[in-house]
Amino acid sequence: MRLAPRRVFGRWVKRQMPKTLFGRSLLIIVLPIALMQIAVTYVFFDAHWKTVTSRLSEGLAGDIAWAVESYKQDPSPVAFARISQRAEDSMSLSIALQPGRKLPANRRDIPVLEEPFHAPIDQSLQRALDDRLDDPFWFDTTRYPAYVDIRVAVPGGVMRILAPRERAFATQGHIFVLWMTVATVLLTAIAILFIRNQVRAIERLANAAEAFGRGADAPAFKPHGAKEVRRAAQAFIFMKGRIQRHIEQRTHLLASVSHDLRTPLTRLKLSLALAEPSNRSEAMKRDLAEMEHMIDEYLAFARGEGAEAVEPVRLRDLIEAVSEGALLSGAQVSVAADPELMAAVRPNALKRALANLVMNAAAHGERVEVAAQSVGQGGVEIVIDDDGPGIPEDRYEEAFKAFGRLDESRNQNTKGVGLGLAIARDVARGHGGDITLARSPLGGLRAVVRLPG
Repeated sequence: MRLAPRRVFGRWVKRQMPKTLFGRSLLIIVLPIALMQIAVTYVFFDAHWKTVTSRLSEGLAGDIAWAVESYKQDPSPVAFARISQRAEDSMSLSIALQPGRKLPANRRDIPVLEEPFHAPIDQSLQRALDDRLDDPFWFDTTRYPAYVDIRVAVPGGVMRILAPRERAFATQGHIFVLWMTVATVLLTAIAILFIRNQVRAIERLANAAEAFGRGADAPAFKPHGAKEVRRAAQAFIFMKGRIQRHIEQRTHLLASVSHDLRTPLTRLKLSLALAEPSNRSEAMKRDLAEMEHMIDEYLAFARGEGAEAVEPVRLRDLIEAVSEGALLSGAQVSVAADPELMAAVRPNALKRALANLVMNAAAHGERVEVAAQSVGQGGVEIVIDDDGPGIPEDRYEEAFKAFGRLDESRNQNTKGVGLGLAIARDVARGHGGDITLARSPLGGLRAVVRLPG
């Protein structure tokens, strides 16, 4: 289906538009100024400058016609001297008689770059001389910077007239163009300064919101810019305070719940430890251990790690520390990462996320490979591969749901409660990144953790 030319043109214009607020604001201000300057300049040259030039050319042509007619009436040397003197004193014209000479055959060539500027001048002077002179003539407006060379055929030779350029056309047009250009540049510079200050305020707000989303803080952030931007910044600060208070209240509540739950569990464990050994007591110990593990998982998922400070860590050291648990479980774990690769993260939170992923891979496979590398714009990517049974592609997103257990595609982990991947993704997104799943080259599951710079 072909799109209408109008829609195609509209899409092309949209693609050419600046993508940033600074660029679009600058375009909104500068484009009308530029169009106005172009329109004013065009009107000036088309109306005023051409009119003035035409009248000057007509006046010069009249003076030349007077000199030629006066000489033709009395071609004596005394009369020519009188005409020449009067033309120089009253008309600023330099007249010379060239006996036996003829008019040049052709006009002097004008450089291509000068043609657009000189064409109106030549046309105006050509029309004026055609109207006033009956004799053949020749002129050149480009040979001398300050003069116009005009030659008229008279009986016995050629009369050569050198006229100041300001007598033939308006010479101040370039001054007008210069002032218009300077005004445009000045207004554009002022617009850039004002727009940049407004956009910088929005950038500060965006950076503060992005940092808060990653769990970092921006204590130096203060509202700046226009009234609307300040209002948005104040709303962000109030929202940030409410969220932080909510997190603190939830943390205190969970700490209390954890304490209240662990106290009876500890009493039960103590009672079982003092009881006579039996098959029933061993089963109860296993149930208590599983219950304690489940409580830890629930609290970890609900609590998160939002209160932890962000700090730079060496990813290889963190990955190797996480991999020790998988090694102890009997899996073959290999780590590939640059020892100098650093990332600004919440260490305990990322360690918990990677531990969930690595232990999950070790629980469902015998071979685990962990690799970390830097990606564009200072980000990092951590890849965990295993050789287990994997997960069907259409169930990747389902695997991240809390309390979800994909028993059909993965061997059931009797200790798990279906929160490992959910906790890991929550941590990654808390850093401003994400986790995706894919088919591993080893045949099992690949988990890719991407963290921004």
